[in-house]
Amino acid sequence: MTQNPANRFSTVRARTEALAAPLSSEDMVVQSMPDVSPTKWHLGHTTWFFETFILKNFGAGYKVFDPLYNYLFNSYYNAVGERHLRPKRGLLTRPPLSDVMAYRAHVTEAMLGLIGLGEKHKDWPRFLQLLDLGCHHEEQHQELLLTDIKHVLSCNPLKPAYLPAPPAANRKAPIQAWISYQEGVFEIGHDGSGFSFDCEEPRHKVFVQPFELASRPVTNGEYLAFIEDGGYACPDYWLSDGWAHVTEKNLACPAYWEKTESSWQEFTLHGLRALNPEQPACHISYYEADAYARWKEARLPTEAELEVAALSLNAHGAANDAGKGLFHPEVANGAGLLQIEGDVWEWTASSYSPYPGFKAAKEAVGEYNGKFMCNQMVLRGGSCATAPGHWRPTYRNFFYPPDAWQFTGLRLARDA
Repeated sequence: MTQNPANRFSTVRARTEALAAPLSSEDMVVQSMPDVSPTKWHLGHTTWFFETFILKNFGAGYKVFDPLYNYLFNSYYNAVGERHLRPKRGLLTRPPLSDVMAYRAHVTEAMLGLIGLGEKHKDWPRFLQLLDLGCHHEEQHQELLLTDIKHVLSCNPLKPAYLPAPPAANRKAPIQAWISYQEGVFEIGHDGSGFSFDCEEPRHKVFVQPFELASRPVTNGEYLAFIEDGGYACPDYWLSDGWAHVTEKNLACPAYWEKTESSWQEFTLHGLRALNPEQPACHISYYEADAYARWKEARLPTEAELEVAALSLNAHGAANDAGKGLFHPEVANGAGLLQIEGDVWEWTASSYSPYPGFKAAKEAVGEYNGKFMCNQMVLRGGSCATAPGHWRPTYRNFFYPPDAWQFTGLRLARDA
């Protein structure tokens, strides 16, 4: 790791608590969708991760804060034991927030003491690996904190804001251009320098046909044209499962969009606001992204194509990630390949499956990614809620096709 382990650990902890700070303890209990977890649970779970995988294994004489927390804050690690079911997390009125914060303080103190031992510690390289994994895991939950908070607040009829709205950027998105890429054999996947999740490895060769990629993500205004053209009423554009999902849920627009008598509005972390037609469309499911692409007589890019495109950039600009503090996609600005990092996670046409030669770790942390390689689709690029410095061109995010509560959007591709 390039950063001092203690500083990195403390920075990650502090940022998680800062994101939770605008909410009251009551807000940290509510839950209304099975995929969403209360803020208080996220605080406890990320703490549990360090306690379970590091302190219990490396901390000689470490005293567990509360044995029941292993059941309460385990997410999906079967090798660690039984757990409280995800859809029922919103019923956890206890422990109170004060106890969860005391738990975090207890684990943080023990972790800093363990880090302070440095190379005197047994198996220091493995300790650093798990510490780095724990920090990146918590950064993932920083994004989940924001998306879950947004969903919970959207269910409140008062439509409360998480934070005040920043000044609006009054500009138009540049006209979408097509950027061409030649065919060839490319290496994709992490090259082993710096941190990566196991699903990004091993690096391997792929053959990519010539393709064209849209210069920016699809905007709200462009997606609205799909709606107004009857896109949600025409089964020709939809995959069979997608059409079944749309009809069962009676969908007519993306998540968080609302139509009034005279205009469209969108719920954001800054409350209910007028839909900005120039901003990237977000909270789009895979089904919706694929249907829109078909309507445009285009397609979704593969994850290899997006990685090739991202790696073709000599440098990345200032991404609109959580470090920028907007917590919402912003209007594209400039020329060339834009917003390849930040703003919205971009759906790909690639199913989430193992790379050739992939092997999950034998320990309990091996359950982190590998067991989810079924029935999910890959997304690339990060979002406006992704922790600063967390994303890289090889990063593989993944969700189920109907999922739309994350900051997910789309970029078009087509065969050259």
